[in-house]
Amino acid sequence: MRSLRFQNLSDSRKRTIRLELDWLRKEAGKYQFERLEVRHVEALMSKKKGPTAANTVKKNLSMLFNFAAKKLNYTGPNPARHAERMKTNPDGFHTWTDAEVNRFLERHGPGTKARLVMLLALNTGMARQDLVRVGRQHVKAGRIAYRRHKTAVAADMPILPELAEELRHVPQDRMLFVTQDKSDKPYAVASLGNWFRDRCAEAGVPGSLHGLRKAGATRLADAGATEWEIASYLAHSDTTQAAVYTKKANRARLADSGFAKLSAGKVSNLSDKLDRKEGKADE
Repeated sequence: MRSLRFQNLSDSRKRTIRLELDWLRKEAGKYQFERLEVRHVEALMSKKKGPTAANTVKKNLSMLFNFAAKKLNYTGPNPARHAERMKTNPDGFHTWTDAEVNRFLERHGPGTKARLVMLLALNTGMARQDLVRVGRQHVKAGRIAYRRHKTAVAADMPILPELAEELRHVPQDRMLFVTQDKSDKPYAVASLGNWFRDRCAEAGVPGSLHGLRKAGATRLADAGATEWEIASYLAHSDTTQAAVYTKKANRARLADSGFAKLSAGKVSNLSDKLDRKEGKADE
C-alpha cells in the first residue's frame, strides 16, 4: 500500500482494496503462507457470493504471492495462479435498450428527480460516485466538466438539450443537482444506487446506473464515434474498453452492409444457381 501505484488510486478504490485485504487477513490468517495450496485458495473463493467477488479473492492472493516473491525473497509456488477462475457474464451489467430508456422516461416525467438522474447518467457517462457530487460548479458555457472520481481522468462534454431541459428544474439556490428528498444533503453512493433501482422497478425496467453508462457508450459507437471519443465520454485514460463498443457496432454495420449487397444482387445467390431446366425438383 506504500507503492506509488496504490497512492495514485482514487480514495474510493483505496478503501475497496483495504476492505478486500482485511477480509483476506481475517479468513486466511490461520494458514501458513508457504503451505497455502490451490484447494485453500478455492475454498476461500467459495465463501464469496458471485463469480466476480470470488475471482477478486484469487486476484488479490496472487498479488500477495507476487509481492512476497519480489520483496520478501519468497521462492515457493503461487497457488492462486492455478486456482480455477469462476465464469462471469462477459457482458457484465445489463445495457439499457432504447425501449427501456423510453419506458423509464414515460413513467418518470419532466421535473422528477428520477428523470434528472437518468439523463445525467446517460448523457454524461457519470458513475454513482460522480452523480452524488456533480452540480452547478461543473457547468460553464453550455458544457459540463468534471474529473471522474474512480480514475481521476477529466471529462468535458456538451450538455444536450434533453438534459439541459431537466437541469432547468433544479432550484437556482441549490449547488448540487442530485440531493436527498426535501433536503440539500447529498446521497451516499450506495444509497443513490438503491434509490435508483427502486425507480427502475416502478418503470418496469431491469436497469442500473452503470447500465446507462454502457448505453451511452453504445449509442456513441452506433453513431460512428471513434474509440477516443467514446473514451472521453467514459472518462478513461485509454481506449481498451471503448474498443469493445466500437467492435460491436462495426459488426452490426458490416452485417447490414453484407445483407444490403445480398439484396442488391452484389453477391452470388445459391438459389439462382439451381438449374430447374435440368429437371431438378424443389426439396
